[in-house]
Amino acid sequence: MYPLKFEPILKQILWGGDKIISFKQLNEALSNVGESWEVSAVEGSESIVANGTDKGLTLPEMVRKYKEELVGEANYARFGNKFPLLIKFIDAKLDLSIQVHPDDDLAKKRHNSFGKNEMWYVIDADKGAKLISGFSEQITPKEYKDRIYNGTFAEVLQTCAIKPGDVFYVPAGRVHGIGAGSFVAEIQQTSDITYRIFDYNRKDKDGKSRELHTSQAIDAINFSDVQDDFRTEYEHIENEPVEIVASPYFTTSIYEMTEEITCDYSELDSFVIFICVEGACSIVDDEKNEISLVAGDTILLPAATQEVTIQPQGKVKLLETYI
Repeated sequence: MYPLKFEPILKQILWGGDKIISFKQLNEALSNVGESWEVSAVEGSESIVANGTDKGLTLPEMVRKYKEELVGEANYARFGNKFPLLIKFIDAKLDLSIQVHPDDDLAKKRHNSFGKNEMWYVIDADKGAKLISGFSEQITPKEYKDRIYNGTFAEVLQTCAIKPGDVFYVPAGRVHGIGAGSFVAEIQQTSDITYRIFDYNRKDKDGKSRELHTSQAIDAINFSDVQDDFRTEYEHIENEPVEIVASPYFTTSIYEMTEEITCDYSELDSFVIFICVEGACSIVDDEKNEISLVAGDTILLPAATQEVTIQPQGKVKLLETYI
């Protein structure tokens, strides 16, 4: 087992921008790339190993081949052959629709799927860029329906101006949206289930409105999800991990480094994913496998990995996530 890189899965979407290709230093002439799926086991969008002896295998094939060695004993017992996390970069040139995701129970009942708890880390933000997270005031299910039909739903949403380094945890049930000019890394459960609630009364090129999931969403929404600011505050401490999200679905820390760090994973019993959001480094594991990362790279360390040493080249910023 060795650190795994995957081929990015680029998604051209109407609202996509031009930041992902340059950020990941890809030799691609694609426009409107809204998402790069970095680590995915979603059916139809399975990541393919890009390096080493297992090059060419899909992530689901890797889980079936290596089982606990890849994901950890507890994770394999819990999820079986389903890899539990999905990692993306998202570049919004235009506002995304307002959405909500179901929790595990509702998703299992309706779609035989995981729910979708997720987090955003803001990599870059144009002037005036915003994220929508939760409600600015409590509303009832009836008021929700009324506001959807009369086009005023956006008036009760909590809007947050953003800057690079901001973190938002978005639990299932929280109404949310990514605004124009936002470039984020997203860590989420393996699920592609989204209920579109509101699309700013927009029409497509044929003059048609996009499908809304108004009635499906009503059972998923947490209507009492009200706060002034849903941002996650954290300390910026150099050369040691700072935990920014701890949930049953994933734990994420940020590393802001100028010096070498050794990470001991011998007691962890989970795969570890590193997302490089700034700078460059090399990572050497306990088997002396070495892999280089630059901004835009994502790697998966198998659960069998006991230890890694991270060697920054100048300053590097990494997100580390595991279950």
